[in-house]
Amino acid sequence: MSEAGLTRDGFLGGRVQVWQPVRGYRAATDPVFLAAACPARPGETVLELGCGVGVAALCLAARVPGVQVTGVERQADYADLARRNGVDVVNADLSALPDDLRAQSFDHVICNPPYFVPGAGTGAGDAGREAALREDTPLADWLSTARARLKPQGWMTMIHLAERLPDILAGLDGFGSIAVLPLAAREGRAAGRIVLRARKGARGAFSLLAPILIHEGATHAGDGDDYSATTRAILRDGAPLPFG
Repeated sequence: MSEAGLTRDGFLGGRVQVWQPVRGYRAATDPVFLAAACPARPGETVLELGCGVGVAALCLAARVPGVQVTGVERQADYADLARRNGVDVVNADLSALPDDLRAQSFDHVICNPPYFVPGAGTGAGDAGREAALREDTPLADWLSTARARLKPQGWMTMIHLAERLPDILAGLDGFGSIAVLPLAAREGRAAGRIVLRARKGARGAFSLLAPILIHEGATHAGDGDDYSATTRAILRDGAPLPFG
């Protein structure tokens, strides 16, 4: 993509600078929440499935110095932008990973799968955005690929729509210590998204955590983003998402 079709956008209060297409899929808060939820430590390895232009990978690396992140992205234009942004990326479909990647295992897998099932809603209009938002590879394949690429006791972290939680839980064979953190837009509203962590081979109990409120108050009261203190710390300062 030429620079005429790109913007350079800041995340984590400007600590992370990312090239994104003007038209197409543009990262917002979801990859930042995903990065904030991953319990990686310095020196550990992370695989991001469907990394887009690399926002989650870069935010995670900014929060956890020394973490090693590899991205997988099937759209070549987005994979090229992720490399330009400084991410180590494999241009491949997660259901057909190259042999050298299939030979590796990771301490963590993170992912933000497409939210919408085929045929639901109206198409995005832009092919890249549509491919990023519309489920083509089944959600079960995302989960099985994550499980296959994790080391024993490795963690999978995912952000998705709350309505897809039953589908996610149905595909978590081989995982335990599952924790679900709902994200609600405001006080009094149902959670629209969830962040889920699960550990390969673990036997810990399932946990449904108290929701995080993204915005303050029941309604938007004026100018500004009106983020809650917790959300502002995550989005601006790179704080971890509180699990438990």
